[in-house]
Amino acid sequence: MTRREYQIQAFNRLLTIMDELRSKCPWDKKQTMESLMPLTIEETYELTDAILENDLKQIKGELGDLLLHIIFYSKIGSETNDFDIADVLNNVCDKLIIRHPHIYGDIEVRNEDDVKQNWEKIKLQEGNRSVLDGVPKTLPALVKAIRIQEKAAGVGFDWESTEQVFQKVEEELDEFKKEVDRKDQDKMEDEFGDVLFSIINYARFLKINPESALERTNKKFIKRFKYLERQVNLKKLSLLNMTIEEMNIIWEEAKSYRSSE
Repeated sequence: MTRREYQIQAFNRLLTIMDELRSKCPWDKKQTMESLMPLTIEETYELTDAILENDLKQIKGELGDLLLHIIFYSKIGSETNDFDIADVLNNVCDKLIIRHPHIYGDIEVRNEDDVKQNWEKIKLQEGNRSVLDGVPKTLPALVKAIRIQEKAAGVGFDWESTEQVFQKVEEELDEFKKEVDRKDQDKMEDEFGDVLFSIINYARFLKINPESALERTNKKFIKRFKYLERQVNLKKLSLLNMTIEEMNIIWEEAKSYRSSE
């Protein structure tokens, strides 16, 4: 058996199991697309955690969970004769062929930026009214900002240099500081949003994923804060009764502490 044959066999096995669960399991029988949706979101975040931890075994498991959800949605779609897994697979295959004319057509590209620009132009030709129509409204704000900037850049609406973007960051910081001095809460929030948007844009130019970078910092803070809590407990003290100076001494220790936690 070739590797491809083995892969097809495994895929068929999952389809068969899904058919059996949908017909025999009380829980699986009552699920709808709406009831699966929050579970799918949860599985996506679990995959994200595994990727950030570089836990390849966990990544494999989470990818399986997500694939199961795709099969599940397709099974439900087949029950109403709207679509099945073959329609889903053929649809994405057709889309990939159409949007890669440099592979399946006669378009020439120089680099990945050309590929991205072609992708967005083709999407507009397919009937999208706006380049930004493909950005889901329910995305978290940080991720949404990343996708908005990528899509706008995909059609050439972008800065020419990293230096220009950093100047924009500094400009937005100055505007934010002015509103802080004026103590206008609404304008402060507006300008703070501009600061975040410009920093995210700067990160894009530096090839930094802001979501991953922020999550790394979250994990780092959690590890250090837990170290602080453990040390405080060992000293039979309470954070509530300590000064910030006393906490900072232990916090500085936490920066050099290495833990498998």
